[in-house]
Amino acid sequence: MFDDLAAAGVAPGARVLEIGCGTGQATVPLAERGCRIVAVELGADMAAVARRNLAAFDAVEVVTAAFEEWPLSGEPFDVVFSATAFHWIDPAVRVSKSADARLGGLLATVGTHHIAGGTWTEAFFVEIQKCYERFDPSTPPGLRLETARDIVEDDRELTSSGRFGPAKFYRYEWELPYSTADYLDLLLTYSGHRALPDVQRSALLNSVARLIDVDYGGKLSSAT
Repeated sequence: MFDDLAAAGVAPGARVLEIGCGTGQATVPLAERGCRIVAVELGADMAAVARRNLAAFDAVEVVTAAFEEWPLSGEPFDVVFSATAFHWIDPAVRVSKSADARLGGLLATVGTHHIAGGTWTEAFFVEIQKCYERFDPSTPPGLRLETARDIVEDDRELTSSGRFGPAKFYRYEWELPYSTADYLDLLLTYSGHRALPDVQRSALLNSVARLIDVDYGGKLSSAT
């Protein structure tokens, strides 16, 4: 992905505005490629971790602020970049403000999807959905994973704004292995799981853990 960004013009010295850097997982590779980065992160705790992770890079600044309220500087950016965070930004602001921030440059956003594949077999997903349907009432009945080819390439928001040219889409598929404990840790990073009442969340996680331990030997891989 970062090689594709470089091919699109994100070269050493490029000025990058990153929206929602989190702990800096995607910021570090850009910094290692010599980009000058201003990273805006809403969460103070995550911003603090990002500053520690990026302390070796003098050309990186992490700002704790909401992107919607953060004032743009006078110098335009070459790239506005957001990895798995753009969808959280107010739709009334995110495209127009991103356009205001750059001068003829790129808007590059990254989204992730769990897809059918790996040990996310149809049987496994059916079984794990039973756990969710039992303990999380917001779970849509009969939910199934899509294949990669079923995920729609949607650029309507960009094209309707009149501020950007045609979008280009890139897809990267991989599998991530998880132990039972690793997978439960992952689930606890999702807002829907964290928002559940304590009793329901514990019951859901225990149910998922039993499924993975008993039917999958304590290991699985998730296709993304």
